[in-house]
Amino acid sequence: MTVEEVSAFIRPEVEKLGYETVDITFGKEYGVDTLTVFIYKKGGIDLSDCEKVTASLDPVLDGLDFCNEGYNLNVSSPGLDRPIITPDDYRRNEGEDVEFVFKTPQGKKKSVHGVLKEYDEEKIVLLLSSGKEMVLEKNNASVVRPYISFK
Repeated sequence: MTVEEVSAFIRPEVEKLGYETVDITFGKEYGVDTLTVFIYKKGGIDLSDCEKVTASLDPVLDGLDFCNEGYNLNVSSPGLDRPIITPDDYRRNEGEDVEFVFKTPQGKKKSVHGVLKEYDEEKIVLLLSSGKEMVLEKNNASVVRPYISFK
């Protein structure tokens, strides 16, 4: 069974609990097969959220028997600095402060940050602290990610 096939069983369970599935990965961690489910909810994910989802997914995954060798199940938040890639990532970060890192510096600037105001397949619009809007082409970004300020 592939990760995509397993995902069809995982996503409804996660949604039933009030979370969104951000990503599902399967690979080796410390030599052990590991299935990692990244979940999201507005306001953030804490340990009790991960425990709740794990408890709900365990019986579903045990019934599928998708990995004959056995595996570890990890449920996690996507992390503060996870790159913004998919349309769902952009949707989750709309209205939030994001950083756009240029592929090649624009003058002396390597990056710019502002509130993600709009987005589509080709561009994003940031509202800068000056109050001005900046339109950026997605293909000019090496990465777009949440902006983390250490104030």
